[in-house]
Amino acid sequence: MHHEDFDSPTSISATRTAGEKLGSSRITDPINHPEYVNDRNQIKRAWIFLLLTFFLPGSVQLISDRKTLGKRAVTVTLTLWGLILLLVILWNIRRTLVLSLFTSNFVLVLLVILLVALAIGWLYLFADTLRVIRLKHMPPQARTPLVLGAAVLMLLAGGGLGYSAYIANTGRGALGNVFAGGTQLKEENGRYNILLMGGDAGADRVGRRPDSMTVISIDAETGQTVTISVPRNTQNAIFSEDSPMWQIYPEGYNCGDECIINSIYTDVTENHQDLYPDSEDPGAEATMDAVSGVLGLEVNNYVLIDMSGFEQLVDALGGITIDVGGEVPIGGGTDLITGEKNPIDGYIEPGVQKLDGFHALWYARSREGASDYDRQARQRCVQAAMLKQLDPYNVLTKFGDITAAGEQVVETNIPQDALSSLADIGLKAKNYELIGYAAGPPYYDDLFPTYPDFDQLHADVAKVLEDSKSGIAPSAEAQAAGFVGGSTRATGAPFESTLQIQTVAELSPNGTCSVP
Repeated sequence: MHHEDFDSPTSISATRTAGEKLGSSRITDPINHPEYVNDRNQIKRAWIFLLLTFFLPGSVQLISDRKTLGKRAVTVTLTLWGLILLLVILWNIRRTLVLSLFTSNFVLVLLVILLVALAIGWLYLFADTLRVIRLKHMPPQARTPLVLGAAVLMLLAGGGLGYSAYIANTGRGALGNVFAGGTQLKEENGRYNILLMGGDAGADRVGRRPDSMTVISIDAETGQTVTISVPRNTQNAIFSEDSPMWQIYPEGYNCGDECIINSIYTDVTENHQDLYPDSEDPGAEATMDAVSGVLGLEVNNYVLIDMSGFEQLVDALGGITIDVGGEVPIGGGTDLITGEKNPIDGYIEPGVQKLDGFHALWYARSREGASDYDRQARQRCVQAAMLKQLDPYNVLTKFGDITAAGEQVVETNIPQDALSSLADIGLKAKNYELIGYAAGPPYYDDLFPTYPDFDQLHADVAKVLEDSKSGIAPSAEAQAAGFVGGSTRATGAPFESTLQIQTVAELSPNGTCSVP
């Protein structure tokens, strides 16, 4: 080959053409060669890439130099979107199935692992996107905003998934601890009957006693809910022949004035645990049997809220707001161990009050100058105020504290695998007004719960539940008779209202309250 061949016009022309083509491709390819575009387009390109990584992870890699990584990431992203869409569809046609997934320990473990893996992968994609952006080639004035923007998006993406994993793991632990086992949620005559108890084991009393007892009776089909309060001083509680308590009290719990219904818990816990060998809380099981006999309902499940952890739960919620109708003493009452009067250490003043855990507990349990029915009215206000505080923002931002307190507060024999059905019913219940009834004032006189006519009470409860299916409210005459403490029973299912609470409490302002 001759030397002149290298410098021939043809060779020089070909080399120049190839160089021009390469330079042209760089200039017209701002994705992979941002250094050949102007500052404005470089900045625009960088922000677009960051937003693409946030909204469609993997898309930047797919259009740049790491197409294999991009394909995998986009596939994962689209698959997740598809799963979310499927869950939305299932929620509308088989909601119980979706709820069962998110109350399953196995599924929650998988969810935690998935969320952590997605968080790590997403953050890696952001890091790779910054490589593609080539910050060192960016105009100096644009670098700091881009780094801050990337940091914010990475915090939202990785932090959001990380916190979701934390919530899933914490919830999984709480569900496993609170709903560790028990009796399957049972339907009786088309209803789920669950006993809700408020247990108090203060230093001034012997053992833990449920000071408040309410049966939550839920229509299994519609979710329509009726609450039936059972006064703590109910005497002569009867038991069905298939109850273990029948062996000890075949003629009812009629051992004297001290044998009111809330003492059954302590009696069985201390003396008759062998009657319920398979139960983790024989006292709660026996109380449930007693309430079943009193109301003529088959109550199969219970939830006990222990007041010993109540303060922590209220504090975890950030306190509760209540419009206090009358002065409520802190302290007072009689020490059940020594028989001496307890000192009064202060008062919860009338008016709208933001109560922390300590004051909310005293507001709910204070006995000084109050009847049991005043305390029941105040406890209903506390329950309503707590429910009001359980808004999505509060739950998400304080989830850990609320869950930790809940594990100390709640005890139940409802198993974890029944939670999906219960949650589904609870969602249905939101479509109806809550109907309230009581086996005492205002529907009966003060002596009735002490010496109840069980046949009459069974018939009244059955009618309340039957009427609840059509949402029948009591007549004006029945309301007037019942609310002044007369012996007339309501002919329909009276709706829970501030009228009921306030009128019962008119005998003592100590029990008047509302939730603003």
